[in-house]
Amino acid sequence: DARVYGGAQVYDSARVYGNARVCSDARVYGGAGVYGDAQVYDSARVYGNARVYDSAWVYGGAQVYGGAQVYDSAQVYDSARVYGDAQVCDSARVCGNADIQSSRNYFVVGPLGSRDAFTTFYTTKSNDIKVACGCFKGTIDEFVSKVKETHGTSAYGQEYCGIVDFVKNYLNLIKE
Repeated sequence: DARVYGGAQVYDSARVYGNARVCSDARVYGGAGVYGDAQVYDSARVYGNARVYDSAWVYGGAQVYGGAQVYDSAQVYDSARVYGDAQVCDSARVCGNADIQSSRNYFVVGPLGSRDAFTTFYTTKSNDIKVACGCFKGTIDEFVSKVKETHGTSAYGQEYCGIVDFVKNYLNLIKE
C-alpha cells in the first residue's frame, strides 16, 4: 500500500514499500529505502543507503543520507542533516540546522518535566547545541532561560536544569 504522489520522485534503486508515503516535492534515490508507516514529504531528500522506517517522518528541507537510519517515531525536519552511521530513533525531533553524523550527536530524554514529554538536544552545523521540547525550539541557553521563567526552582525546573548540565557535558565531549 505504499504511495508516491504529488511531485515526489523515487528513482535509481531506491525502494518505497509497506504503508510508506513519499509526497510533495520529496526525493528518494540511490539505494535508499522508505518503508513501514514512514513518511517523507515537502522537499526532503533521502538517498545513498539511508533508511526511513517504522512511523518516522522526514520533511521540510531535511536530508537523510549515507548509511543513516531514522525510525520508531522520530522526526527529522527543517534543514536538518542526518548522515554517516547516525541512527535517529525513539521520539527524537531533530530539526533546524541540526547536523547529525553519528548517533552521539543528539540526546533524547523523557518523559520529562510538567508535560511528561520527550526532549531532544542536538548539535548543529555551527557546533552549537539546540533543543526541541514541546513547542519550544531554540538554543540550549534559551531553553534554560525559558525553564527558569516557567518553572523557577520547582522540581520540574531542577529536573530540566539537571538534564541540561549532563547534556552539555555529553555533547561537548563528543565534539573533541
